[in-house]
Amino acid sequence: MTYKDYINSTLECINQVDENLVEEFVNHLQEIKKKKGRVFFLGVGGSAANCSHAVNDFRKIGGIDAITPLDNVAELTAYINDVSFEDCLAESLKTSGLNANDAIFILSVGGGSSTTSKNIVKAIDFAKTVNAKVFGIVSRDGGYTKLHGDCVICFCPTDGSVITPVAESLQAVFWHHLVNAI
Repeated sequence: MTYKDYINSTLECINQVDENLVEEFVNHLQEIKKKKGRVFFLGVGGSAANCSHAVNDFRKIGGIDAITPLDNVAELTAYINDVSFEDCLAESLKTSGLNANDAIFILSVGGGSSTTSKNIVKAIDFAKTVNAKVFGIVSRDGGYTKLHGDCVICFCPTDGSVITPVAESLQAVFWHHLVNAI
């Protein structure tokens, strides 16, 4: 794939996202901030690294209390060891007292399913039980996040060979817009 092809795939995905949805997302985040709620960033793989960066930006630039349980390796691996990988994120959210003033924010290439990123699926299910909002920036068909989220940006390049790099790159593009808009 050439540089131009990659950039065109990225632009194609940006153009798939409805501007009204992005504005709705900003409104949701402003409401969380107004209620002094927290935003818990969740993802796996490269998206987990993006969660750390997003937490920094939402706290420092956006003034929202943001957290990712992925940064506490000791706690995360204790839940993986003592409970299960599938339940590690939901258990961390329970310990943190996730509530109706809060949101979880999924950064994921596929959004979770019955066969992949099951820990994201379980975290979404737990968030719903406490009436926390579920946000996401996902690719492909959006998976479980798209089906059960309250506000989810979803896009997918037609060239399947670049789904992961484009998805993880655009997570940063979109969250940077969101954090600056709030």
